[in-house]
Amino acid sequence: MASQTSIFITFVLLALAICSAWLKPIHINERFILPPWVLFFIASMVSGLVVGVLSPLAIVELGIFCGAAYLAQIPNQKFAQRFIFGSVTAIIALALAMHKLPGFNNPVIISSMTLSAGAATFTQYANFDKGVVGLILLAFLCSRANTLPEWAKLLKQTFPIALITTVAVLGVAIGLDYVKPDFKITQTTALFLGANLFFTVIAEEAFFRGFLQNRLSSVLTRFRYGQLIAIICSALLFGAVHAGGGITIVLLASIAGFGYAYAYYVTRRIEAPIIVHFVLNAVHFIGFTYPHLN
Repeated sequence: MASQTSIFITFVLLALAICSAWLKPIHINERFILPPWVLFFIASMVSGLVVGVLSPLAIVELGIFCGAAYLAQIPNQKFAQRFIFGSVTAIIALALAMHKLPGFNNPVIISSMTLSAGAATFTQYANFDKGVVGLILLAFLCSRANTLPEWAKLLKQTFPIALITTVAVLGVAIGLDYVKPDFKITQTTALFLGANLFFTVIAEEAFFRGFLQNRLSSVLTRFRYGQLIAIICSALLFGAVHAGGGITIVLLASIAGFGYAYAYYVTRRIEAPIIVHFVLNAVHFIGFTYPHLN
């Protein structure tokens, strides 16, 4: 395995690719347009291959995922095509996010750490596979804010949802004796929050809200309570994927999922659930027991 600096560069390039999804495409000529995120993504894969984070098989898998997502976003498709390409995209996205595909050597960045007395230990990885899920879904299948007025409106709508969601989730967690107040700023805070945002939060929101909820909303739009059903499904499925952590984390993730899903419903922009999700995670990490009490 290469040096920590070389590995760090790989993940910085991937984070830059994710950020670049919000940049305008580069017009090479009248026919050829190049999104900036593609350049950073290619650079991150080359770097990952060189330093051992990725194998050649992983590059092939990521290429197939990119192709499926691209085909899934083509407008005016027949239902069968839309269903097939969407299903393939969803299956590969889940497999990548759950680390079920071979060829990825995700490095540990925080190992068996106990942040405060009585807290369980936790380990954090820098997940290239999950980070790519966020990037590709964000680039191809998520509605993003593109102008300052859009951002201003989005932030105004999102702030109260973030506040209510954070209070609700952490309030229930305290009531269940799952966490307690514990303010801390450590040397790992910036590292944890950066990795959490780029390689966890964006991927989860791009999938559960930008992809899943959006598609459910489109299918159910003709029904009276279609949008509500889409919100409920998005939230409960988000809770269900946390089943490995036990019933308490499923409950808390489901409550949080309703906040994220409602933020997306109100704004129809992927940035809103990302902000709500990240605010909750940041407040939890800095202000309360993390990940939970033993």
